[in-house]
Amino acid sequence: MTGQWKRLAKRAAIGAGLEASWLLASAGLMRAARGRGVVFTLHHVRPHVPQAFEPNAHLEITPRFLDTALQRLTREGYRFVPLDAVPALLAEPEDGRPFAAFTLDDGYLNNLEHALPVFERHRAPFTVFVTKGFAEASHSIWWETLAVLLRQMREIRFDFGRGMERLALDSPRQQWDAFDRFAAYIHRSDEAYAVTAIDTLARETGIEPTDIVRDLAMRPDELQWLARRPLAALGAHTISHRALARLPEAEARIEMQVSADYVEALTGIRPATIAYPYGTPDAATGREARISGKLGFAVAVTTQPGLPAAGRTAYLPRISLNGFYQKRRYVSALASGIPLKLMGR
Repeated sequence: MTGQWKRLAKRAAIGAGLEASWLLASAGLMRAARGRGVVFTLHHVRPHVPQAFEPNAHLEITPRFLDTALQRLTREGYRFVPLDAVPALLAEPEDGRPFAAFTLDDGYLNNLEHALPVFERHRAPFTVFVTKGFAEASHSIWWETLAVLLRQMREIRFDFGRGMERLALDSPRQQWDAFDRFAAYIHRSDEAYAVTAIDTLARETGIEPTDIVRDLAMRPDELQWLARRPLAALGAHTISHRALARLPEAEARIEMQVSADYVEALTGIRPATIAYPYGTPDAATGREARISGKLGFAVAVTTQPGLPAAGRTAYLPRISLNGFYQKRRYVSALASGIPLKLMGR
């Protein structure tokens, strides 16, 4: 089975699981799966512009869907809370009122332009996790660079470690296969070296990766303006957005501490929250949880699916609002916790 068919099969299986979860929740079954509350992960919030090749579509939801999600959760009795309030809420006795906290990774400008008005309309607090290198445009966003590069070129040449290879890019399938090759290369190599190699390739074709970052990410003054909004908070998200678990411990600590220093310099407030880049089990481990605790973070979040529980706030799971599943009933399904039970979590 090709990578493209595997992606489609996985997406169909997840969609079927969400449909089943919604039906069970609508019937009032498996109510205990809901837990105390939910922490949602978002990235881009912006109107969708369809393209034939969209490798980052899962990281994007529309403002309309965000509004729908907040409406749905309000109707189902959820109270909207800031992320840094979650540990105290988990420590309190159960009162029957579930909570929802919203987080947005990477600090994209559309969070200010499109997400902020929706959150304010619903009086919902939210946390934006800031990557210093993106805000300062000193680091590229490799997955965004690749999306532009692979859409524009008919072929490229690149050395993945076994000599120069030619990759044809005449179809979306070939573009997807190339994206998968690059993603695997990033995650199995020295990440800084691999990203530099991709940036060099992009520049050779006339694409400047830092221009992409400047177009997409909030700048320091915009982050400062956002932080002054009553419902908004900024959290740390490292300097370079590299997988912390693959770095030496001292370097991982620096990434986390300097990121917090940067947010504090922007806002005058030391951030109580941090998001581990990528947030997967191989990118963030118990070591990173220990470091976050020593650095004074009250909450550290992963991207691993799950519901928050007391005692796990240094390695907190989240539920993704994913661009592939923008249906009203899926919000109810996700918040219900039933998909997690069906997955055996």
